[in-house]
Amino acid sequence: MIKKCLFPAAGYGTRFLPATKATPKEMLPVLTKPLIQYGVEEALQANIKTMAIVTGRGKRAIEDHFDISYELEHQIKGTSKEPLLKEIRSLISQCTFSYTRQVEMKGLGHAILTGETLIGREPFAVILADDLCTHDEDKDNVLKQMIDIYDTYQCSVVAIEEIALSQSHKYGVIEGHLVDNTDNIYRVSDMVEKPDPKDAPSNMAIIGRYILTPDIFDILRDTKAGKGGEIQITDALKVQAKAGKVIAYKFDGKRFDCGSVDGFVEATNYFYNNTKDKG
Repeated sequence: MIKKCLFPAAGYGTRFLPATKATPKEMLPVLTKPLIQYGVEEALQANIKTMAIVTGRGKRAIEDHFDISYELEHQIKGTSKEPLLKEIRSLISQCTFSYTRQVEMKGLGHAILTGETLIGREPFAVILADDLCTHDEDKDNVLKQMIDIYDTYQCSVVAIEEIALSQSHKYGVIEGHLVDNTDNIYRVSDMVEKPDPKDAPSNMAIIGRYILTPDIFDILRDTKAGKGGEIQITDALKVQAKAGKVIAYKFDGKRFDCGSVDGFVEATNYFYNNTKDKG
């Protein structure tokens, strides 16, 4: 079973300056809910109740959000605003939250390695909160879909989506072949971090959802700094892929890149219209 979900949340969020100068990018709200809360809800819906969060300086608001605010609750108790805290209260009561700090910003791979002390030697999920994913109400969410695939293949799983090749420089891009003639599951043979379009092995890009086996920590310890001078999770996954131990899954759902202003606005409009349609 996948029992823990890791949230790398130590980045600076520079694309949203000055808003992120004193506010963690993971706490930016889509409507009235911060991005990281959407991610925790997705993990909980996938039957994960242990949330491991890698933070950094200036990220205290994340810890405060997943905690009881006695003064606030006292002020709104018995008023029409009390139900507004129902969802976050439910998360706090159902989940366990633990935190560690990434002292230096050395890339996503380093952030995941920093989370080893919270995860231990077991397979685990990873959610990047600024990739906000939705799904049809009658279907499983993206992380639950990936856990089902892990249960079958017992190796690392990455979520992928098709992109325009002109955007390949923003993503890790996979090379692989279809498994069992299924249109959405690939056995990965190679992957490249943020390639130029002419060097991209495909148009299938990794997005911010992973299921990782615990040997990834040992691989990350030996991984040298790569693209941008950072330790890339793509480079570590490539080692597993060369051994045939990475599956890529073209997920069923919609993903918003809330790490960009355009994607953040698109997500806000989508959720607003969706809420309005439901009355």
